[in-house]
Amino acid sequence: MNSLFIVGTPIGNLQDITLRALQTLESVDLILTEDTRTTRKLLSAYGLKSRLLSYNEQNHQRRLPAIMKILESSNVALVSEAGMPRLSDPGTELVIEAIKGGVSISTIPGPSAITAAVPLASFQANEFTFLGFLPRIKSKRAHTLASIENQERPTVIFESPHRLRKTLQELVEILGNRQVTICREMTKLHEETYHGSLSDALETFISPRGEFTLIIDAVDFPAAAMTQAEALDEINRLSNLGFSPSKAVAQTVQNTDLSRRELYKKWLDKFRDPLDSHLPE
Repeated sequence: MNSLFIVGTPIGNLQDITLRALQTLESVDLILTEDTRTTRKLLSAYGLKSRLLSYNEQNHQRRLPAIMKILESSNVALVSEAGMPRLSDPGTELVIEAIKGGVSISTIPGPSAITAAVPLASFQANEFTFLGFLPRIKSKRAHTLASIENQERPTVIFESPHRLRKTLQELVEILGNRQVTICREMTKLHEETYHGSLSDALETFISPRGEFTLIIDAVDFPAAAMTQAEALDEINRLSNLGFSPSKAVAQTVQNTDLSRRELYKKWLDKFRDPLDSHLPE
């Protein structure tokens, strides 16, 4: 069994490739890439002629068995279209399968939109939550955003140009008018960084173009203890967003002086028929 190398590649500027990454891409027998055109452009810039094979969201399940067979006798590199594989890019299934199969795996660190954007935040971001691209289904997207509403650390998400405005609107509706740093086309010719509120961002990005990384500020202060009525309304709100009652209670109870069981029972008494539900353990 040979080795699988997870290789970081530039997110825009081709000069951001590391020497170790170039050496690895030159030495392996095969490079698995999300987009052969993008990777071929990178290889050509440095005079490399390594063999390429597309490995992306559309074909990864079909190609995985053959790739595992190749790894029995060959060294293989995995790259995404840009940045580090597995960070909102294909590669997860291959890496997990390779680990199960006893393949030697090494990471060749490289650029990432996450680490390029977070240092530009206009607020404290020593800790943050990375969500990648938000779910496409509205209810799941709302559920994801509601789960970070009271989080005391910034949140990083990726977004495409055709969905940016819709996402900004939903962020305002669910999280409130937070401060945000928006990085567009990181390391590329038309790189741009915006600092301001979510609502002002909607007025700024009228016709978005390029790829976006958003760093959304955390709540300004820890949520104050809720009254019983506020807590019951919050549970009902989260339930309407798609949270199960038990999860809605678990998220809300930390901001009250009630026990989880007591809060759940009071919510049942107000909003549900107790005969149709049961208390969580």
